[in-house]
Amino acid sequence: MEKYIETIVGSYTGYFNYLLSEILNPSWHNYFYWLLGLSLAVWTLEIVFPWRKNQGAVRHDFWVDMFYMFFNFFLFSLIAYNAISNVAVQVFNDLLGLFGIKNVVAINVASWPAWIQLLTLFLVRDFIQWNIHRLLHKVPWMWEVHKVHHSIEEMGFAGHLRYHWMENVIYRTLEYIPLAMIGFGIQDFFIIHIFTLAVGHLNHANIYLPLGPMKYIFNNPQMHLWHHAEELPKERMNGVNFGITLSIWDYIFGLNYVPKEDATIKLGFDDMAKFPKTFWSQLTYSFWKK
Repeated sequence: MEKYIETIVGSYTGYFNYLLSEILNPSWHNYFYWLLGLSLAVWTLEIVFPWRKNQGAVRHDFWVDMFYMFFNFFLFSLIAYNAISNVAVQVFNDLLGLFGIKNVVAINVASWPAWIQLLTLFLVRDFIQWNIHRLLHKVPWMWEVHKVHHSIEEMGFAGHLRYHWMENVIYRTLEYIPLAMIGFGIQDFFIIHIFTLAVGHLNHANIYLPLGPMKYIFNNPQMHLWHHAEELPKERMNGVNFGITLSIWDYIFGLNYVPKEDATIKLGFDDMAKFPKTFWSQLTYSFWKK
């Protein structure tokens, strides 16, 4: 027990010092300023080249989404996630130790060239996240959590990181074992995180982004808008277009749906009117909803 308490205390102090360093020491390897810079860049594109001309630059729930963005990217880790995840990893490793297993690495990629490691991590991680995203729509209690993200009424870049804190727990928990089995940690490779952050911002932005044949590989605003559509075909009621960064998985498994490029489709879900509107009520919604 003392070991776990030390892990919790170390996680809090370590992450607080890390976050303080991120803010006080701008650099090219700094998540805080990359998030800020990418957000400003994509917001500028929305203002200069808006797809929905009648949507304001400061759209509905803009400031709520901005708070979500920094809360989910930084503050939640400080409040709870970093300590909880570190303890969970410690417990998991201790359980393996009971069976004489020192690690779960099945394929050690550390000896591969760096670019192959990056590409492998990117593809494997995106495919895992695509499957987790499908679960969020299919499993009832997960869907109640995921509703926070789908409560967006007007799409904009900040909506990318508007999601319930439980999604962090679900994604990271289900990612951990398969990535660990090929020798990756979930915090590896800064460039992958920044690239997926940029694509995620663009996918939710109020811009038109024609990709030509590349739309069959990469997710895009025209495709992702239909993922947020209120009305879907009856045979697709569990959702469509689950791609996080890549769209290729949806095309391979027949879950793609872009009947037309329509910027004005209504977003949300059936009982949207009953869904809470404030940050704190949305965070607790899935726990008190009957």
